[in-house]
Amino acid sequence: MSPLKNAGVHSPVLTDEVIECLAVEPGGRYIDCTLGAGGHARLILEAGAPGAMLLGIDADPHAVALARDNLTGFDGDLHLVNANFRELEETARGLTFVPVHGVLFDLGISSMQLAEDGRGFSFQTEAPLDMRFSPEQELTAADIVNGYDETEIANLIWEYGEERSSRRIAKAIVRDRPLQTTTELAPAIARA
Repeated sequence: MSPLKNAGVHSPVLTDEVIECLAVEPGGRYIDCTLGAGGHARLILEAGAPGAMLLGIDADPHAVALARDNLTGFDGDLHLVNANFRELEETARGLTFVPVHGVLFDLGISSMQLAEDGRGFSFQTEAPLDMRFSPEQELTAADIVNGYDETEIANLIWEYGEERSSRRIAKAIVRDRPLQTTTELAPAIARA
Protein backbone atom coordinates (compact mmCIF):
# COMPACT_ATOMS: atom_id res chain seq x y z
CA MET A 1 0.00 0.00 0.00
CA SER A 2 1.36 3.40 -0.94
CA PRO A 3 1.38 5.98 1.84
CA LEU A 4 -1.01 8.90 1.62
CA LYS A 5 0.41 12.35 1.21
CA ASN A 6 -0.54 14.22 4.37
CA ALA A 7 -1.05 10.82 6.03
CA GLY A 8 -0.58 12.43 9.43
CA VAL A 9 -3.86 14.22 8.85
CA HIS A 10 -6.09 11.17 8.48
CA SER A 11 -5.55 7.44 8.00
CA PRO A 12 -8.33 5.12 6.89
CA VAL A 13 -9.63 2.53 9.34
CA LEU A 14 -10.85 -1.05 8.89
CA THR A 15 -8.87 -1.27 5.68
CA ASP A 16 -8.85 -5.07 5.34
CA GLU A 17 -12.55 -5.24 6.16
CA VAL A 18 -13.41 -2.62 3.53
CA ILE A 19 -11.56 -4.49 0.78
CA GLU A 20 -13.05 -7.83 1.87
CA CYS A 21 -16.64 -6.59 2.19
CA LEU A 22 -16.50 -4.78 -1.15
CA ALA A 23 -15.01 -7.94 -2.70
CA VAL A 24 -12.66 -5.72 -4.71
CA GLU A 25 -11.52 -7.34 -7.94
CA PRO A 26 -9.33 -6.23 -10.84
CA GLY A 27 -11.18 -3.99 -13.26
CA GLY A 28 -14.12 -3.45 -10.90
CA ARG A 29 -16.11 -0.22 -10.65
CA TYR A 30 -16.44 1.22 -7.14
CA ILE A 31 -17.86 4.33 -5.53
CA ASP A 32 -16.49 5.91 -2.36
CA CYS A 33 -19.34 8.14 -1.19
CA THR A 34 -17.33 9.66 1.67
CA LEU A 35 -14.01 10.23 -0.09
CA GLY A 36 -12.21 12.28 2.55
CA ALA A 37 -8.46 12.40 1.88
CA GLY A 38 -8.73 9.37 -0.41
CA GLY A 39 -7.37 6.68 1.91
CA HIS A 40 -10.04 4.06 1.24
CA ALA A 41 -10.15 5.08 -2.44
CA ARG A 42 -6.43 4.39 -2.75
CA LEU A 43 -6.85 0.97 -1.13
CA ILE A 44 -9.68 0.11 -3.52
CA LEU A 45 -7.71 1.22 -6.58
CA GLU A 46 -4.64 -0.73 -5.46
CA ALA A 47 -6.62 -3.89 -4.64
CA GLY A 48 -8.49 -3.60 -7.93
CA ALA A 49 -5.42 -3.20 -10.11
CA PRO A 50 -5.16 -3.47 -12.99
CA GLY A 51 -8.03 -1.47 -14.35
CA ALA A 52 -10.08 -0.61 -11.27
CA MET A 53 -12.35 2.39 -11.70
CA LEU A 54 -13.43 4.66 -8.88
CA LEU A 55 -15.90 7.47 -8.38
CA GLY A 56 -15.11 9.46 -5.24
CA ILE A 57 -17.74 11.80 -3.78
CA ASP A 58 -17.41 14.19 -0.85
CA ALA A 59 -19.41 17.20 0.31
CA ASP A 60 -16.22 18.88 1.53
CA PRO A 61 -14.36 20.62 -1.33
CA HIS A 62 -11.17 20.70 0.76
CA ALA A 63 -11.32 16.90 1.09
CA VAL A 64 -11.82 16.45 -2.67
CA ALA A 65 -8.77 18.64 -3.39
CA LEU A 66 -6.69 16.69 -0.87
CA ALA A 67 -7.86 13.37 -2.33
CA ARG A 68 -7.02 14.56 -5.85
CA ASP A 69 -3.47 15.25 -4.64
CA ASN A 70 -3.26 11.91 -2.79
CA LEU A 71 -4.57 9.83 -5.69
CA THR A 72 -2.24 10.97 -8.46
CA GLY A 73 -0.66 8.27 -10.56
CA PHE A 74 -3.53 5.83 -10.99
CA ASP A 75 -4.10 4.53 -14.51
CA GLY A 76 -7.67 3.43 -13.84
CA ASP A 77 -10.71 5.54 -14.47
CA LEU A 78 -10.84 8.02 -11.56
CA HIS A 79 -13.59 10.62 -11.07
CA LEU A 80 -13.56 12.88 -8.00
CA VAL A 81 -16.67 14.98 -7.41
CA ASN A 82 -17.58 17.61 -4.83
CA ALA A 83 -21.15 16.56 -4.02
CA ASN A 84 -23.24 15.14 -1.22
CA PHE A 85 -23.77 11.38 -1.31
CA ARG A 86 -27.49 12.12 -1.55
CA GLU A 87 -26.63 12.93 -5.16
CA LEU A 88 -25.02 9.52 -5.70
CA GLU A 89 -27.37 8.22 -8.38
CA GLU A 90 -27.47 11.50 -10.31
CA THR A 91 -23.67 11.84 -10.15
CA ALA A 92 -22.96 8.24 -11.21
CA ARG A 93 -25.45 8.34 -14.08
CA GLY A 94 -24.18 11.75 -15.21
CA LEU A 95 -20.68 10.30 -15.54
CA THR A 96 -22.06 7.04 -17.00
CA PHE A 97 -20.41 5.32 -14.05
CA VAL A 98 -22.91 2.45 -13.97
CA PRO A 99 -23.17 -0.40 -13.20
CA VAL A 100 -20.91 -0.65 -10.14
CA HIS A 101 -19.46 -3.55 -8.17
CA GLY A 102 -19.41 -1.89 -4.75
CA VAL A 103 -20.24 1.28 -2.85
CA LEU A 104 -18.56 2.50 0.36
CA PHE A 105 -20.11 4.85 2.92
CA ASP A 106 -17.74 5.68 5.82
CA LEU A 107 -20.26 7.78 7.71
CA GLY A 108 -19.43 10.33 10.37
CA ILE A 109 -16.95 13.11 10.78
CA SER A 110 -13.28 12.47 10.09
CA SER A 111 -10.37 13.26 12.35
CA MET A 112 -9.13 15.43 9.49
CA GLN A 113 -12.21 17.66 9.79
CA LEU A 114 -12.00 17.72 13.58
CA ALA A 115 -8.38 18.87 13.35
CA GLU A 116 -9.19 21.90 11.19
CA ASP A 117 -9.49 24.71 13.73
CA GLY A 118 -11.45 27.15 11.60
CA ARG A 119 -14.27 24.71 10.89
CA GLY A 120 -15.66 24.69 14.42
CA PHE A 121 -16.11 20.92 14.62
CA SER A 122 -13.98 20.61 17.76
CA PHE A 123 -14.44 22.25 21.14
CA GLN A 124 -10.71 21.96 21.93
CA THR A 125 -9.80 25.24 20.22
CA GLU A 126 -11.66 28.48 19.70
CA ALA A 127 -13.31 28.74 16.30
CA PRO A 128 -16.48 30.20 14.83
CA LEU A 129 -19.58 28.01 15.17
CA ASP A 130 -19.53 26.90 11.57
CA MET A 131 -19.60 23.07 11.48
CA ARG A 132 -20.43 22.88 7.77
CA PHE A 133 -18.95 20.18 5.57
CA SER A 134 -19.15 22.55 2.60
CA PRO A 135 -18.96 26.34 2.48
CA GLU A 136 -21.78 26.17 -0.07
CA GLN A 137 -24.18 25.11 2.67
CA GLU A 138 -25.80 28.25 3.97
CA LEU A 139 -26.86 27.20 7.47
CA THR A 140 -24.12 27.31 10.13
CA ALA A 141 -24.13 25.97 13.67
CA ALA A 142 -24.27 29.60 14.88
CA ASP A 143 -27.48 30.09 12.88
CA ILE A 144 -29.00 27.07 14.61
CA VAL A 145 -27.94 27.77 18.20
CA ASN A 146 -28.90 31.44 17.92
CA GLY A 147 -31.97 31.20 15.70
CA TYR A 148 -33.80 27.98 16.51
CA ASP A 149 -36.16 27.82 19.45
CA GLU A 150 -35.46 25.60 22.45
CA THR A 151 -37.67 22.75 21.23
CA GLU A 152 -36.07 22.71 17.77
CA ILE A 153 -32.57 22.62 19.27
CA ALA A 154 -33.54 19.84 21.70
CA ASN A 155 -35.06 17.80 18.89
CA LEU A 156 -31.92 18.17 16.75
CA ILE A 157 -29.68 17.11 19.63
CA TRP A 158 -31.92 14.13 20.39
CA GLU A 159 -32.39 13.05 16.77
CA TYR A 160 -28.80 13.42 15.57
CA GLY A 161 -26.86 13.02 18.81
CA GLU A 162 -29.13 10.58 20.65
CA GLU A 163 -28.36 12.63 23.74
CA ARG A 164 -30.64 11.92 26.71
CA SER A 165 -29.98 15.39 28.13
CA SER A 166 -31.06 17.12 24.92
CA ARG A 167 -33.75 19.22 26.64
CA ARG A 168 -31.36 20.46 29.36
CA ILE A 169 -28.67 21.23 26.80
CA ALA A 170 -31.11 23.14 24.60
CA LYS A 171 -32.31 25.14 27.59
CA ALA A 172 -28.70 26.06 28.49
CA ILE A 173 -27.93 27.08 24.91
CA VAL A 174 -30.98 29.34 24.72
CA ARG A 175 -30.17 30.83 28.14
CA ASP A 176 -26.57 31.67 27.17
CA ARG A 177 -27.23 33.11 23.69
CA PRO A 178 -25.86 34.68 21.63
CA LEU A 179 -23.11 32.10 21.08
CA GLN A 180 -20.61 32.66 18.27
CA THR A 181 -17.63 30.40 19.03
CA THR A 182 -16.91 26.85 20.11
CA THR A 183 -15.45 28.14 23.38
CA GLU A 184 -18.73 29.90 24.15
CA LEU A 185 -20.88 26.88 23.27
CA ALA A 186 -18.85 24.24 25.16
CA PRO A 187 -19.35 25.74 28.65
CA ALA A 188 -23.07 26.19 28.00
CA ILE A 189 -23.34 22.49 27.21
CA ALA A 190 -21.14 21.51 30.17
CA ARG A 191 -23.37 23.45 32.58
CA ALA A 192 -26.53 21.73 31.32
